[in-house]
Amino acid sequence: MRRFLAMLPLALLAACSPASPSPDQKPPQPKATATATARSTPDNAELGSPLWYEWVDERLHISDDGHGPDRGSAEWNSAVQHKLGQEAPQSQPGSPQWQQAVDALLRTRPAM
Repeated sequence: MRRFLAMLPLALLAACSPASPSPDQKPPQPKATATATARSTPDNAELGSPLWYEWVDERLHISDDGHGPDRGSAEWNSAVQHKLGQEAPQSQPGSPQWQQAVDALLRTRPAM
C-alpha cells in the first residue's frame, strides 16, 4: 500500500509531462502573410524617401485609402506625432532627427 501511494505522484507527474519531439521533427515555421510582408521594415529605405513614408503611413494608419494628408507634409507629420502620443520625438517634426527617431521607434514597437 505504501509503495502504491509513493508511486501515484510519480505516475501523475510522468503523465502530465510534455513529450519531447523526436530529433528529426522540426518545429513549424510561421508563414508570411501579405499583410506582414507589406508592413515589414524597409531595410533599404532611406529616411524621408517615398518608401519610408509609405512604411510609416502603413504602420500608423495615417492615410485612409489615400484620403489622408500628403505624406511628409506638416499635417502628416502632426498626425504621426499624434499617433505616437507620449512616445513621439521631441525634435522638430519632419526634420532628419525627427525622422530618425520615428524610424527607431517604429522598428522596436509592434505594429498598431
